[in-house]
Amino acid sequence: MQFDSFADFFNMGGYAFYVWLSFGITFTAMLIVAVQSYVKHKSLLNTVMVERARKARIKKAREEESRKA
Repeated sequence: MQFDSFADFFNMGGYAFYVWLSFGITFTAMLIVAVQSYVKHKSLLNTVMVERARKARIKKAREEESRKA
């Protein structure tokens, strides 16, 4: 479909409300998924860092305990 002007393009042959609403809903959903993925990724990285620190503390405590014995 060819449009004569930008106004015709934005009007979408009389279906502008449905077309732009569908684009808006789609991009909003994609944005939500991207933000949720980013937040989950950060949460998982923090969990890994906490677990690593915990394991390092346990290892250090065991080494100190074995030195005392």
